[in-house]
Amino acid sequence: MMRLNTVRAKLATLVALPVLVTVAALPVLSWLIEKQLVEQADERIVDGERAFRAEVKDSLLDLQLASTVLATDSGTLAAFAAHDAAALRVVGQQFEAVYPELDILFFDGAGKLVTQLGCDHPLDALGSYPELAPVTHGEVVRTVTAHGCEAIESAPPAHMIAAPVKGGGAVVVCSPVSSSYLANAGEKFGLELAMVPDKSATPVATTPKFPKAAVITTLEKSQMIDDGARAWEAIRWAPKTLRAPGDRFDMIAALDVSDIRTVVRWNLAKVALLLFAAVAVSVFLGWRLASVMGEALKRVGSALKKLEKSEYTHVVVVKTGDELEDLATGFNTMVDGLKERDKLRTTMGKYMTQVVMDHLMNGQVALGGASIKVTILFSDIRSFTTISEKMEAQALVGLLNEYFTEMVTAVMSEEGVVDKYIGDAIMAVFGAPVPKADDAVHAVRAAVKMSEALAELNERLKERGLAPLATGIGIHTGDVVAGNIGSEKRMEYTVIGDAVNLASRLETATKELGVHILISEDTYALTKDHILARPVKEIHVKGRAKPVMTYEVLGLRDGAPELVAPSPAEHAASA
Repeated sequence: MMRLNTVRAKLATLVALPVLVTVAALPVLSWLIEKQLVEQADERIVDGERAFRAEVKDSLLDLQLASTVLATDSGTLAAFAAHDAAALRVVGQQFEAVYPELDILFFDGAGKLVTQLGCDHPLDALGSYPELAPVTHGEVVRTVTAHGCEAIESAPPAHMIAAPVKGGGAVVVCSPVSSSYLANAGEKFGLELAMVPDKSATPVATTPKFPKAAVITTLEKSQMIDDGARAWEAIRWAPKTLRAPGDRFDMIAALDVSDIRTVVRWNLAKVALLLFAAVAVSVFLGWRLASVMGEALKRVGSALKKLEKSEYTHVVVVKTGDELEDLATGFNTMVDGLKERDKLRTTMGKYMTQVVMDHLMNGQVALGGASIKVTILFSDIRSFTTISEKMEAQALVGLLNEYFTEMVTAVMSEEGVVDKYIGDAIMAVFGAPVPKADDAVHAVRAAVKMSEALAELNERLKERGLAPLATGIGIHTGDVVAGNIGSEKRMEYTVIGDAVNLASRLETATKELGVHILISEDTYALTKDHILARPVKEIHVKGRAKPVMTYEVLGLRDGAPELVAPSPAEHAASA
């Protein structure tokens, strides 16, 4: 009974820890959710800002179109020639029907107002705005005015375009950025907007529900603003399209996040309740667990029988702090080791030859690597980005797997090791970790087999109505550092060095030179008795003072010397 009470005490302590962790985690969770809320609001408000910029751009295009057509319309020219103000109004009314938000003013050759549409207090003379002086010399003027086409200071800013009329006179068109304009834009984007002079904290135009507290927002940095009982995310920016001579107007966009924040906090409260309920259930189950700990040995025995049949099954570890726990833990560790070793052998067998796998499994690769001479092969699919854009993801993965299966089979048939996949590219190494004299020949032969396999694959693709694949292969032989690269917790066996970079550059050069298989002069010197090749050209490689001579592989030479397979003694020595 005392023993059982001790076990229950241990379980109670163990289960109490998650309770403390849960309580401590809730404020952190709340902070993370609030942060996520702000980030999402930022995204929406930035999108709204971009949409408003696009809206202003469209308005400017409408303004430019209206001014150009009005200034060149035959009706306008005839009315100006006849000094007919009524006719000018008729022309202007046609555009006012299409663009009701525009103000249109007609000035004669002397710069006096002839007639206007849309203004309550129009300018009476073109000279009232010095910046419009170039229009009298036949130039089109595009600007922003602090009060638009109105002559009173209470009028809102506006985009203005003044266009000269042939024969004398000018057409001035204004698009006021008024509260109604902002309300229309804000309704489209789900935002409250305000336009504020940079020298004042009082908006000149706002949407109806714009929060007054948001005017303190600084440029280009979103802020969370509390305005009474509501919470807003606001951002301020200075559009180039709202810069008038001597004046600059900033835009402020605000997004109401009050309801979202309320929902988030309510959901957080529900999560907290669920967590506490889960903890209560865990405590109950923890006490119940004490009654079944006697089954631990039975489970170990059952798992041992399965292990004899190569079934790797874990034993559920009971945290007792005694020999029973040690037994279960040790058993699971042993199972993991056996399972990992089998998995490692199976996985490595897919990428490398038996000789290389035995060498690695026996731990004969020095930590930090060793300098050896190898041959590196790079292969890459041409225009793969174009291919991927035209295919669905599932079909694209299937095509890549089919392609890689053929290419890797060719590499491994010549004792090569697939070092890594780089997107649609393959990097293979011949001679690591056990260099051989004929590694370069094996690499070139693998490249030829890859070409042949690709041709067969393309025939199958053609039958399925798919476009054929084209590849480039680059091969170079040189000294590299081969070994475990990484950290004690995560390592990768690979090769690094200038030779790897050169092989990759040769693969890239195949497209430039219009060849399929390109090798360096170092590889050519080791394989010329076995292959048919032609010299291509010298290429310059970054990091190398001398250019590199390249050769195109045309095929394998008939009657070439046979490659000598490793003897059993050499195999044993390498392993």
